[in-house]
Amino acid sequence: MLTTPLTPEPNPTIEQAGADAAATLGADFLFGVSTASYQIEGAVTEDGRGRSVWDDFCDRPGAIRDGSSGATACDSYHRYPEDVALMSGLGVGAYRFSIAWPRIQPDGVGAVNPAGLDYYDRLVDALLAAGIAPAATLFHWDLPSALQERGGWLERDTAYRFAEYAGHVVDRLGDRVAMWMPVNEPNVVTTLGHATGIHAPGMTLGFGSLQVAHHLLLGHGLAVARLRAGGATQVGCANNHLPIWPASPDPADVGAAGIFDAIYNRFFIEPMLRGEYPDGMGAMLTGPVAEDLQTISVPLDFYGLNTYNPVRVGSPEGAIATAVLGARPEVAAGTPAGMPFIQLPVDEYPHTAFDWPVVPAAMTQLLLDLTERYPGIPPIYITENGCSYPTSPGPDGTIEDVERVDFYAQHLRAVGRARQRGADVRGYFAWSLLDNFEWAEGYEQRFGLVWVDFGTFARSPKASYHWYAGLIAAVRAGSAAGDLTS
Repeated sequence: MLTTPLTPEPNPTIEQAGADAAATLGADFLFGVSTASYQIEGAVTEDGRGRSVWDDFCDRPGAIRDGSSGATACDSYHRYPEDVALMSGLGVGAYRFSIAWPRIQPDGVGAVNPAGLDYYDRLVDALLAAGIAPAATLFHWDLPSALQERGGWLERDTAYRFAEYAGHVVDRLGDRVAMWMPVNEPNVVTTLGHATGIHAPGMTLGFGSLQVAHHLLLGHGLAVARLRAGGATQVGCANNHLPIWPASPDPADVGAAGIFDAIYNRFFIEPMLRGEYPDGMGAMLTGPVAEDLQTISVPLDFYGLNTYNPVRVGSPEGAIATAVLGARPEVAAGTPAGMPFIQLPVDEYPHTAFDWPVVPAAMTQLLLDLTERYPGIPPIYITENGCSYPTSPGPDGTIEDVERVDFYAQHLRAVGRARQRGADVRGYFAWSLLDNFEWAEGYEQRFGLVWVDFGTFARSPKASYHWYAGLIAAVRAGSAAGDLTS
């Protein structure tokens, strides 16, 4: 959301941040971890699974940085009992996973593949046996290839096919899944998959991708209705939000940041919560938009928030952008040519291996901003938050990923501070349980609490895994006591 840039301040120590988080989150706070099907499952040709747009995209030369794919990923399709045991060791209360549409309907339509539903049936039962609540995402980007050949999300019909798929899943799993999120990050699917071509299906439509966004939102609304008809009682979303900082107080920079905010943030939250598109942008869309908005804005039981970092945005012709591009022309690669805004560096903070700025206070800022701007917002769950660092096993096999420990300590403290100031935040899902296939980056970015050897699929908990387990135990005990540094 469009917010005021923060002045860098020293963070407390890991010990103090962890103690603050443990003291403010509350014993009823839900801790979890998140993953996505294509990123961890592998087994892309087994048990009747059809092809997805990500299988196709990975076949394109140069599409994936290291030339890899999710064909094997973490092999979680076969090793899910081991992964459930790792979650049990963490003490998490919930696991957010995604269901692969091509496993359920290989062509995205028609008959159901029984083996696909059987797999998720086994996973859900294993979670429940371990005392972990299943939290299912229906679409985390792996659209069946056959539907893409028919137009994919550019076609309105895909939203209706998605609702049918949702029905098949809830009819099988609805008696046991605790939380449902129909579409993961529709804005990322729109921008990276259809506007810039960085992600599957690799389309470069620019502003033409807004029709894709509308159909994703329509699919969300139709799926919410079908999930509720199938007995689901906790249905929300998983929207990505960026705190957006204008490059300067200059009206041109503020205006450019406002346009980016409208396209990236408001275009997705306001149809859900207000039943309208921002700034008259619905006029750019085709179809019965007003009628669709009634479907999209069906009330939610919770608001799922994925967030990682703030961005700085300015006018491409502004003084700040001109100066930055003069010294660092490569910055222009971060924004498609011809856009009325440009993303500029946030250099005053440390960065992750993904080159994302680490600004824990921006988490508090975002949560309070959402609470203030959208008074009717349902209870919030942080459905994704995490960081990539390349820390590998040392000579003794331990993985001392201190930077990740610090990231989680500071961000969970930031969540606690937002709760103290009135934000109704009820849970936090760390991204991610496992190092995994990180989309266009391949296996070069590691977000996991658990190290994965992608040759043998061996799992090794990192220091951050043990720290997170310690924090969860301390919060559940209702005390900030305990060693939260190891």
